[in-house]
Amino acid sequence: MTKSPGKSFRLIGSAMDPGRMEALKAMKVLNLYFSATGNTQKIAKRIEDTLRGQGFEVDTLKIGADSNPDILAYDLVFAGSGVYHWLPGKPMMELFEKLLSRYVGEGEIRPASPRRQGKKAVVYCSYGGGHTGANEAVPAVKYIGQLFDHLGYEVLDEWYFVGEYLRKHRPMSVKGRLGNIEGRPNDADLMEVSEKVAGILRV
Repeated sequence: MTKSPGKSFRLIGSAMDPGRMEALKAMKVLNLYFSATGNTQKIAKRIEDTLRGQGFEVDTLKIGADSNPDILAYDLVFAGSGVYHWLPGKPMMELFEKLLSRYVGEGEIRPASPRRQGKKAVVYCSYGGGHTGANEAVPAVKYIGQLFDHLGYEVLDEWYFVGEYLRKHRPMSVKGRLGNIEGRPNDADLMEVSEKVAGILRV
């Protein structure tokens, strides 16, 4: 898990009531993601930079074999993955299965999944949509959201960002349903990420 200062990204005109901002800054924030090609990593890095630019502390974790975060220790979680055969990356699915088993065993997942006050999440993906566009990404984002919904988090939003195909699948970046998506997520996409993060802080 990284806590390096890194680059910060502050949106012009993003002022908020100082009292409310200070209360928000007391939240513990987790930026959790899996990325096989680097597309989702760009998005996660922009999420981190934007949060830091607003004065928030954030724990950023790229999911690996030994990852074992305590989701319930965080008030706000951003969780994202690339889309692979309509689902999140295998490492994220394996982690979520492990966490689900753990929280069930600890009695933290209860019938009807009552809301936990002050616990919120945002789930997102990067996707190429080569055959059926955004429809390919919806199952992945819904999958990610279910762990948080079961834990009683309020899922504030679902985000879908276009990402180019790489390696052996690169030709799909120009032949797929979405047209030419080479170079995405690009600067405009990442600006959208920043704007969405700033919007979430106002919810």
